[in-house]
Amino acid sequence: MAAALSTARAPASPEPDTPAEPVSPQDPNRALKTVLHELVLDKLNLTLLDQVSREDLRREIAGLAAGHLKSKGQLMQKGAFNALVDELLDEVLGLGPLEPLLADPSISDILVNGTEKVFVERGGLLERTNVSFQDERHLLRIIDKIVSTVGRRIDESQPWVDARLEDGSRVNAIIRPCAIDGPSLSIRKFSKTPLRMDKLIEHGALSKPAALFLEAAVKGRMNVLISGGTGSGKTTMLNALSSYIDPRQRMVTIEDAAELQLQQEHVVRLETRPANAEGKGAIAQRDLLVNALRMRPDRIMVGEVRGAEAFDMLQAMNTGHDGSMTTIHANTARDAVSRLEQMVTMIGNDFPMQAVRYQIAAGLQLVLQLNRLSDGSRRVMSISEIVGLEGDTIMMQDIFVFKKMGVDAEGRVQGRMMATGVRPACFEALMASGVPLAHDAFAPGDPAVI
Repeated sequence: MAAALSTARAPASPEPDTPAEPVSPQDPNRALKTVLHELVLDKLNLTLLDQVSREDLRREIAGLAAGHLKSKGQLMQKGAFNALVDELLDEVLGLGPLEPLLADPSISDILVNGTEKVFVERGGLLERTNVSFQDERHLLRIIDKIVSTVGRRIDESQPWVDARLEDGSRVNAIIRPCAIDGPSLSIRKFSKTPLRMDKLIEHGALSKPAALFLEAAVKGRMNVLISGGTGSGKTTMLNALSSYIDPRQRMVTIEDAAELQLQQEHVVRLETRPANAEGKGAIAQRDLLVNALRMRPDRIMVGEVRGAEAFDMLQAMNTGHDGSMTTIHANTARDAVSRLEQMVTMIGNDFPMQAVRYQIAAGLQLVLQLNRLSDGSRRVMSISEIVGLEGDTIMMQDIFVFKKMGVDAEGRVQGRMMATGVRPACFEALMASGVPLAHDAFAPGDPAVI
């Protein structure tokens, strides 16, 4: 089977182990790697890859590489040769030089700025790596491999795209002419083990009383809006909250690029689709939301509202789909509500603002505000309750807030999440959820520094 992979296989040679002048697979002079990448892609029958084992494929690639080195009279140390074969294998099966970064569990984001600058985020802080691409064509090949896997495209007519990897990691790519200095690739890695609320408490994202309140809110089927900036942990929080949902309930998720990790069995996942090369066939979040209402959902989860679909989401929240959740980009809870108002008006038809605000006040119960702080940590800054409409103003009250106290010697932000002393208007409904909330759970206290 391995031999069938090659369309014109070079004669196999034993792996050389006698060094002459060592050549490192990370050599700044990438001529050898460039030639071997092209040789492997040219000689292998890529349509048969799913029919052979990784070991057989590795032997095939090693044979091609050894044959090329022998024909050029070039020797390589065995360790360096094996590393080179691994890199070529990653090129065929995976995402080339990005594979080691994807395999590193300490990395949460991979940011590629052109062929030479690759950054990663560890612990909320960015650092530059020594990873690079051979040339722009190499990087474009990796980008095309990602987007074509999920049926999307990227070219001069559509120079940016949202996609995902097989494991659910979120990907954004943008190329020339919009990316002036060359293709840019951003990967938000998909955690193999979803963070549950106890882990968020352990990491200091929120306090235990606040988490208990959120558990009651989810089990009591409160509608929740999760707000925050880029990388503040909105999706992580939504995933964690979903663990409290009754597994007997039917959920429908709607996303641009599927990344939610709901932990129940009865989940239907829907994903948008961009237009084809002729500009047709696009399926927007709003289209999916309208269809989801016909699927008998108990709860609807929208990965992120960005436009007119906010109106349909509010309609769902107001028409029996209690316990629905979504995320939004905003810097404060009040800003999140204002953004929601603006999105609803995008439906046109001169929708009266008073009616928009009534829909929000009637449909939403809680707004969670998340921020990423200067030390890279992600915190719940406030948990606010929407309590109604007074004139033209949506009334909100903070139930829990994070108070920043300073920065320690290592640069870590110190602060306290505390109850404001306001008893939520939904307290009786929360008590009916079965979560044991004490009557003094919202009394202002002085919890430990987190």
